[in-house]
Parts: sequence; structure tokens; C-alpha cells
Amino acid sequence: MRFLEVERNVSRRTLAIYRQALVAFRAQENPIPWKKCSADHFRDYLFAAMKKGQARSYIRLQFSAFRTFYRFLVERKGLARDPVRELQLPKAEKKLPLVLTRQQVEELLAAPFKIPKSNSSPAWMPQRDVAIMELFYSSGLRLTELALLDVADLDIYTESVRVFGKGRKERVCPVGAPALEAVSRYRAAANVHSGPLFINKSRRRISSRSIWLILKRYLRHTSIPIALSPHKLRHSFATHLLDNGADLRSVQALLGHASLSTTQIYTHVTVERLKKAYADAHPRA
Repeated sequence: MRFLEVERNVSRRTLAIYRQALVAFRAQENPIPWKKCSADHFRDYLFAAMKKGQARSYIRLQFSAFRTFYRFLVERKGLARDPVRELQLPKAEKKLPLVLTRQQVEELLAAPFKIPKSNSSPAWMPQRDVAIMELFYSSGLRLTELALLDVADLDIYTESVRVFGKGRKERVCPVGAPALEAVSRYRAAANVHSGPLFINKSRRRISSRSIWLILKRYLRHTSIPIALSPHKLRHSFATHLLDNGADLRSVQALLGHASLSTTQIYTHVTVERLKKAYADAHPRA
């Protein structure tokens, strides 16, 4: 865990997931020492997970923890053989991400000013909520990236925001004029000049969970028929860029994806949308 945190600089979420995976395996295979585990032990664990109906993505995440751990044992502790390397994992399911239309995004962004504010909430809260959603969609940030932003990270002169993504990798994302204006209005109303960019009513940094709940609350006041997670705004950001001619490499850089293959799923979304438009509009489709 110290190696992952200090040398690999992984996120707290990844640390928690890897720890959980290792503890779960240990609980099932106890008392076999790690150095005596064979490929069969991990194969049995894999089959048991699949029989329980665990999602392939979750299974692959657990085995990513096992692979990283055994690479560490081989490289740092002199283990002769890595039993996890011999395993064939189930292929990842390729689900196309659901995205909002541009009209649905506009409807969502307008929601905070259309519903009544609770008496216990500060007057500036609707402006904060609009600023959060505008910046989310404008720059395609991850949820944790948005929650961890400080005032100093947003530069109104270069119209950009500095983000620390997965593995604390830094990237700079452009910010559109509507998002900059929304953030400026919120900061003026809430008197936010330094420290965390987005605060709660106790004037402490807003949590990722609170942002999730904000989106769910406003969704109930729209006609949007799909369940909305914060990540769908990121999906929508990427898809709308590609719809309008952005190249894949640029979208990869904006999203902070390490691999182009991760970004390529959005090209499939765009093609599916084009097929639907064709089927709906062409007389001989």
C-alpha cells in the first residue's frame, strides 16, 4: 500500500479498491501464504466470483489488484513466479455510454433557477450549482477532479482550469465563456476568493457525494428520461466534441485518458447517433 501511495502515486479510491480486493481474497483463501498461492487458487476465486454474478468490470478490477501486488512481490521481494499471469480473465463488456442531447444539457443547466430554494440554504447556492454543472460539462472533468478544484486552479485570463487527474497527472483544460461567467457570479455571490472553489453551506469543500446528490435533485425537475450520474456529463462532453468534428487525440488529451482505446468508445457513440439520425430521416433507410 505504501508503494502504491508513494511511488505509484495512485488515487485514494484505487488504494481502497486494491486493499479491499486483497483482503477479500485473503479472507477466502486463508491461511495459505501469498507466496504459496498457485494459479489454481486464483482460478477458483475467479470462478466463484463469476458464479456469484459479479460484473466483469468488477472482477477485472480485483484481478488488476492481484496482478499489481504480484508484480511487486516479483520485483521487490524476489518471488520466483507470478501465479496470476497464467490466468485468462473474462473480456470486458463494451457498453456504449449514455449521453445527454444538447437540449437536455440546456434543460439541466437551467434547473437551479427554476425550482424553489429551501429556506435553510444560502442565497448563493443556486449560482454554485449552476457553476458546478457548467464547469463539469464545459471541461469534461471527472467528479473527484471537480470536487478537488481550488480557486487558484481556474485562470479566467487564459480561460483554462488546471486539473490533477488519475495518478496525480496534471493537465490543463479549456473552459468556455458560459462556465467562466457562471463561476464568476457564484464566487461573487458566495464571497469565495481563495481555498476550495466549490463550498458547502458550512463553507468547507464540497464532497463528491454532494455533487452527485445535486445532479440527482435537479434531474427530478427536468424531462430527462435517463438516470443521471456525474459521469454522464463527461460522456456528453466527449460525444458532443466528436459530433462537431473534434479529433480523437484532442479529446483524449482533454479527458486525461492514458490510452486512446479508452477514448475510442465515444466514436462508437457518435456512429450510433448518426445511424439513428439516418434511420429517422432518410426515406429509404
